[in-house]
Amino acid sequence: MQRADPLAFRQAASRFATGVAVVTAFDRQGEVCGMTANSFVTISLAPPTVLVSVRPGRTHEAISESRRYGVNVLPQDGKGLSRHFAGHPATGMRPGCEIAQGLPRLSDCVAFFACEVTRMIDVSDHTLFIAEVSKCDYCDDLPLVFFSSRYHLGPGLPVDH
Repeated sequence: MQRADPLAFRQAASRFATGVAVVTAFDRQGEVCGMTANSFVTISLAPPTVLVSVRPGRTHEAISESRRYGVNVLPQDGKGLSRHFAGHPATGMRPGCEIAQGLPRLSDCVAFFACEVTRMIDVSDHTLFIAEVSKCDYCDDLPLVFFSSRYHLGPGLPVDH
């Protein structure tokens, strides 16, 4: 089978607008860990089922061991949080967190999903963590959007140029 050029694939995939979420869990020491993801997908409504794609690291290990994770959809002013959990923390940044359903929930998220893993599928360099949603909540604030490798506010207003 012929494979797409990796650079062309990355550029084409960036044209799919996504929300920006932070996947959170507790590591084995009970510390909050998380990662920025735009690979959050709803799979089914009955039962409510989602998936996230996670590459090996601290968050992957925490989810694998606990079989639980939270998904925090970031608000339009959440660019700093996104970068923080993508491994580019701002000096002194300490994200506000509360506990919801026994999982870390970012204080100002637009939506939160408490997830119980039902299946793990290894695909290349990532694992798909499929989970049933045990609880969720939301507000009507606008979300942060990622399109063409850039952050955008709500409906198409660029955050950075």
